[in-house]
Amino acid sequence: MTTTTSTPGGLTAAEVELLGHDLDAIRQDVLDDRGERDAAYIRRLVKVQRCLELGGRVVLLAGRNRTAWVVGTTALSLAKILDNMEIGHNVLHGQWDWMRDPKIHSSTWQWDHTSPPEQWQRAHNQVHHRYTNIIGKDNDLGYGIMRVDEAQEWRPRYLLQPIQNLVTACIFEQGIAMYDLDLGEHLRDKRKMTPEKKAEAITTLKRGLRQAAKDYVVWPLLSGRGWRATLSADATANLVRNLWSHSIIMCGHFPEGVEAFELDELDEDESRGEWYVRQMLGSANISGPPVLHLLAGNLSHQIEHHMFPDLPSNRYAEIAPRVRQVFDKYGLSYCSRPLVQQVGSAWHKVVRLSLPNGWLADTNRRNLVPQLRKLARSAGRGPTAPRGSGRVAAARQRIATSTTALRTLVTTKNGALTAP
Repeated sequence: MTTTTSTPGGLTAAEVELLGHDLDAIRQDVLDDRGERDAAYIRRLVKVQRCLELGGRVVLLAGRNRTAWVVGTTALSLAKILDNMEIGHNVLHGQWDWMRDPKIHSSTWQWDHTSPPEQWQRAHNQVHHRYTNIIGKDNDLGYGIMRVDEAQEWRPRYLLQPIQNLVTACIFEQGIAMYDLDLGEHLRDKRKMTPEKKAEAITTLKRGLRQAAKDYVVWPLLSGRGWRATLSADATANLVRNLWSHSIIMCGHFPEGVEAFELDELDEDESRGEWYVRQMLGSANISGPPVLHLLAGNLSHQIEHHMFPDLPSNRYAEIAPRVRQVFDKYGLSYCSRPLVQQVGSAWHKVVRLSLPNGWLADTNRRNLVPQLRKLARSAGRGPTAPRGSGRVAAARQRIATSTTALRTLVTTKNGALTAP
């Protein structure tokens, strides 16, 4: 017999256990079927990425007109996007380790990124995917420094959140490196960095300087009289890559309808089914054509990626319909929208949560001036507890329910499922 404690989404413990078995079956089907076509896919993609980078450099070195600059910059932008998104991110997840190819392996791969691979793997694979969307534990995409849920206490500093997010988008590569170092947590708590953390920061700084020197010194010098064109091309390609990557990742973690959780401690006995439910409620997808999924690193299938981070990324589109059937079977909402809608939803949430609860919804052209005065008074008073409106109370109750459910859900007789 199984305890019938409710969980987020209104599921019983028995339903959570069955859901876990359903999703495990999908994962196992892919593991049993992966083979040569998957290996051929990633090897072909690596060749395409390198050809794009080489071709872009050749065009920039040889060309001296605007057309050459546009072609070369476009090729470099695509090469950097593929390197970070569909190749680097997924290789470092270990999705292709089963090939036993030392050239395409999570332990040997080097990417065009400020974050050292080992540091990124610790922060992303071990922390983010374990504590997905748990406030105070998941430091991905500003969870350590931004307001991400109505139930968080509002502070005047959050008014700068939209600007902060835009700056982060422009320097996203460096922003990820700072998140990987937990700098947001150290700045927020005003803690001194440990010697180990200082050593990590120095390693990251050195790597970042090497990356900058390569793009902004070495390549321009090799271009001779065309150094200005190469410098601007590299800066543009990096900016395009950063803005694109930030948008894709924002869409997977932050749009309206995606849950955030407040848990003092994550139950070490969390079952696989419970972990799946948390990933399902804390993720969103982007709908679109195959080329979008490719350039998004298949993180347009963020739901599938969060549930199966070790499966080859080219399989996410194949299993997405089966995953959606599981959502429908258990009455859960499968959050998926086109790119423009999802980006707009994520930015709307960033702006909305930068303001006191309810301020944006209560403001219009007629009462804008009084509302701004009210906002100024709130900023002068300091932190505002998230209480008062029914919507906020509901949000607090939802998080309290999530906390209690994820802690108290137990199974008997058959025992808990293996934790992910």
